[in-house]
Amino acid sequence: MNIDASAYNSLELPKIFDIIRRDCRGDLGAEALSATLPAEDGHELASRFDLFAAVEEYRDRRGDLPWNYKLSSVRGLLEDAKTSGMMLGEELLSVRRLLLGSARLKEALQEARRDWPIFAILLKDIHDFSGEERALSVIDDEGRLYDHASDRLRRLRDAINRLRGQIRRKGQGIISDPSTGNMLQERVLTLRNGRHVVLVRQDAISHFPGLVMDRSGSGSSVYMEPHALVALNNEHAVSVEDEDAEERRILHKLTEKILAREAAILSAQAVLGRIDVFYALSLKIRRDRWHTPILSSSRSFSFRGARHPLLREAAVPIDISCGEKFRALVVTGPNTGGKTVALKTAGVCVCLGWMGFPAPFEENSVLGAIDGIYSDIGDEQSIEQNLSTFSAHISQITKILRQASDGSVVLLDELGAGTDPDEGAALGIAILDYLREKRSLVLATTHHNPIKHYALSCPDVESASVEFDAATLSPTYRLLTGIPGRSNALLIAEKLGVPGRVLERAKDALHGKEASMEDIIGELHEKRAAIELENERLERMREETERLRSEYEAQRRELTEKWDRLMEEADKKALGIVENAEVSAKSLIKTMDSEAKSAAMRKLEKTKKHFGLIKEQADKREGERMERRFAPDEKPLAPGDEVVVAGTSTVGRLDRVSGDKAAITAGAARLELPLKMLRLATKAESKRERKAGKSATAPRQDSSVSVKITPPPSPVGVPGSIMVRGMTLDEAMPIVERYLDRAYRAGYGEVSVIHGRGEGILRREVQSLCKSLPYVEMFRLGESGEGGFGVTIVRFKR
Repeated sequence: MNIDASAYNSLELPKIFDIIRRDCRGDLGAEALSATLPAEDGHELASRFDLFAAVEEYRDRRGDLPWNYKLSSVRGLLEDAKTSGMMLGEELLSVRRLLLGSARLKEALQEARRDWPIFAILLKDIHDFSGEERALSVIDDEGRLYDHASDRLRRLRDAINRLRGQIRRKGQGIISDPSTGNMLQERVLTLRNGRHVVLVRQDAISHFPGLVMDRSGSGSSVYMEPHALVALNNEHAVSVEDEDAEERRILHKLTEKILAREAAILSAQAVLGRIDVFYALSLKIRRDRWHTPILSSSRSFSFRGARHPLLREAAVPIDISCGEKFRALVVTGPNTGGKTVALKTAGVCVCLGWMGFPAPFEENSVLGAIDGIYSDIGDEQSIEQNLSTFSAHISQITKILRQASDGSVVLLDELGAGTDPDEGAALGIAILDYLREKRSLVLATTHHNPIKHYALSCPDVESASVEFDAATLSPTYRLLTGIPGRSNALLIAEKLGVPGRVLERAKDALHGKEASMEDIIGELHEKRAAIELENERLERMREETERLRSEYEAQRRELTEKWDRLMEEADKKALGIVENAEVSAKSLIKTMDSEAKSAAMRKLEKTKKHFGLIKEQADKREGERMERRFAPDEKPLAPGDEVVVAGTSTVGRLDRVSGDKAAITAGAARLELPLKMLRLATKAESKRERKAGKSATAPRQDSSVSVKITPPPSPVGVPGSIMVRGMTLDEAMPIVERYLDRAYRAGYGEVSVIHGRGEGILRREVQSLCKSLPYVEMFRLGESGEGGFGVTIVRFKR
């Protein structure tokens, strides 16, 4: 998308970028923000939003990506180095920090790439700098070269240290010698112009054996180089010059190595800057309620609750759209009522959205396929170009008419102003009609009644107004789509104290047609106000109806749950009685003689068929209870939703849906389950799961690290049993293992795993799992009244 230069300035985008820039952690983000251009097409835009969403999800699940607050841009340093040929130690230290920061970021992105493949977009621009990092390791954290930067540098510094020791010892002898020490202003050896000197009193200059080097600040003493130190000072000065030359040679060499990778370094810097911009935009979402739009392939936009970011908390949210039901929106109303702000708000949201940024509007706002944005806003009068206000406007509009297409957004403020009203209105109508034929998306403001009439009568053109409170004679800044606005010039003039006789003459001077138009608009506003009152009454009724419906649903659900619990208890008792009867019958048959035993066995077999029917009916009722408990949600499940697995308290994140199968991530486990076994988690369940996820986990079979845990005093948020009946092994076993882990941590002494009877495959796997878990003390099949062979009771160690 192209942002015209005039639109860029009139929408005050630099000021808006400054607001975002304040939340960046350093100048890398600020530089990346300034370099960001709108996406070229819808594919690139979708990719930008996908990447931002992935970074946001990473931040929610793993925390911030690696960052060093000492990072700074090296672009200017590299440019200067190409001229000077050498970077100073502090400058190379900045480069080293950048390379180390990019390496840490690359490592984190590579580790997370399995979960977020889109990170490949960032990884391709972060190259390997291990060679440069090793080369720059000779610089310490203050920007100085280490002694081992080269053998020659080490030898030179060793020699300098030896010379300084000799100079200090000989200087101490001069200071301690009474014949010379008494001539000194201060008994201290100091460095002046690179040479070791002493401070001698003014009256002793002619007697001290040495050369005058400088005068003190007070003028009462002089710095003198003792004759005894001249040779050592000369040798020291030469060695220091050699050291400086060697340091410069090393810095030159390091600079050449860095400049050879300039493009790669700047590429890595751009990625770091982009991450910093994402950080700032994330703050906008969390703190300022900005949102990312829903992308559409249609040439349109629809922003809900849009706010101008420069107005901050004073901004009044507006709903503004164009392209779906109409191609042009004409906004009318009084001056200072918010017409221009409405245009700018829409323009800013389009620009931010097409840069891949969230914008200050509500969720479910839609951004379509826009290829350019053009504007004529404000006074473009130019003395240098000999252009009047009207001429400047027409020059800009002429440019817009040449460039606009069916995918362009055109913002026209005060259309038809600055010239004769009749001619201005006629020209404004012609401009709107021309852009309507080109199918451009147009937002325009005006005071001209003929343009208002055009908007009311022309297809593909809609009217809107900024609301004006006639009682207080002040604007409310709300945008009302579907109704034109009154200019209210006479009402405002009256409020500002214009004499009544003047106002009466003004009313008399109004042409009948214009007065009629204003009256019609006034009536429309009165009807709109009445409709709004009626809508408010209906909304209150709807809310009351919804409240009653919710109460009814809650009561119905409560009664159903009570009924299910009663039937479940009854089924358990019935199955217990059946199992007891079977056991008792078999025991009794064992005591009979062979003839009676045969007859009894035949009768038992007939009775077992009846028992089987009872069990089948109990199983059927259990299935019906599960279906009611996990009835499909009204809202279809979508990737990213937090869901609950049927019959368990397991909460996970839905990763993907494929036909009637779904893949979820629950803690460290990845499960594939039938979609019908999932439902949307409530807020309480999601919150409980996040809280549980932060606590320590018990040792597991595949864990290499044991963590000491402190169970809570009571089992909160974890049920006393889990239902996996009807699941496959692959579906059930990860859920059972996770459930036992959570139940143990929650403080349970004993829990039940309901796996059903079937062929016993699931039962055997559950019991095999229990054998492998170090925190399971023992397990057994359910007894009469506990579910029998269909249930395994698990007891934990304490």
